[in-house]
Amino acid sequence: MPRLQPADVACWVVKTARPPEVVVPGWRAGQAATFSRCLRPSYRLGLMRPGAPCLLWLSGADRPGVHAVGELAGEVGEDPGGPAVPVRLTLLAAPVPRGDLLADPVARDAEVLRMPAGSNPSYLTPAQYAAVLGSLA
Repeated sequence: MPRLQPADVACWVVKTARPPEVVVPGWRAGQAATFSRCLRPSYRLGLMRPGAPCLLWLSGADRPGVHAVGELAGEVGEDPGGPAVPVRLTLLAAPVPRGDLLADPVARDAEVLRMPAGSNPSYLTPAQYAAVLGSLA
């Protein structure tokens, strides 16, 4: 796969295997929370900028899909475990299920769906991000 360019990325995708209510105890639908997500070292970290759109993807067998939307809340930095980025995300009242995105002719090609075991961060193209936003309406 060719290296991503800034124009390729409309939205960053950070993944978690833990349910949102475990990631941020007490997190409720419609509520924004700021927290840090670990990242895998790669050239992609240099493309991440504060304010860029971001979403939280729950992976695994229980309710996989988009659970929160928002933005990168700061620069990529270092946590004790390695690279990390602060995110400010609002928990959705109803997640966008993985199955719904797989059924969408544009979203189904998203990296997070093609390579579910891939590492953080993943991304959405402008068309894929528009499809996800359309699923929120």
